[in-house]
Amino acid sequence: MVKAESTKIAIIIDDIGYRYTDKDVLTIPGNITYSILPHTPYGKKLAIQANAKNHDVLLHIPMEAENGKRLGPGALTTTMDEENIHESLSASFAEIPFAIGINNHMGSRLTKLYQPMSWTMNFLKKRHLLFLDSKTCAESQAHQAAVDAGVPVHQRHIFLDNQLDDTYIENQFYQLINASKKNKLAIAIAHPHPETVKNLTRLIPLLAKHNIKLVPLSELYTTAVTLTANAKTH
Repeated sequence: MVKAESTKIAIIIDDIGYRYTDKDVLTIPGNITYSILPHTPYGKKLAIQANAKNHDVLLHIPMEAENGKRLGPGALTTTMDEENIHESLSASFAEIPFAIGINNHMGSRLTKLYQPMSWTMNFLKKRHLLFLDSKTCAESQAHQAAVDAGVPVHQRHIFLDNQLDDTYIENQFYQLINASKKNKLAIAIAHPHPETVKNLTRLIPLLAKHNIKLVPLSELYTTAVTLTANAKTH
């Protein structure tokens, strides 16, 4: 009898780079994916450490938000043309050249606009990189722009720690489990808070009881390609 394939999830910790305590995320068990804010005091060092432990590393690229929040270095804005966007992304990848792709930090304004998303995807396509849409707004055009450009793309399903409360994080974690069982894969985003590190360290070992594998983000992209290929042959 062939054993059913395990359901897979990826957990991305982003917003990494500004605080010394961000290093604590490297203690979370399993195949965590780390997304690093470019040009930050601790970002490059933590990216190198994560990469040395064979973790997937993304760049967490700031993108213009509706609320006008300060974006920080390496940001993409609505005032940029394609050349500006590519120059900014090039500088971010020069700092962390082993990053496998990007996800957006904020971006509720920029990701609604197809043109800058298309320019972003053209950059990723040329470098054979992937995109994860953090889905900070329901009207994001990023997924469509990625598909049109031929860039591998997924979207975030669950935010784990919008509230820094043990019960809330646990409930979100079980929502992640349920989403993965429904879809065969699921993607969560969390942040480098002490409460998050504590709770994920406690909760991640429970996945095995549900026959769920915690995998690097890139493995879900491989799974998606395989599923698509299988669908075309049936």
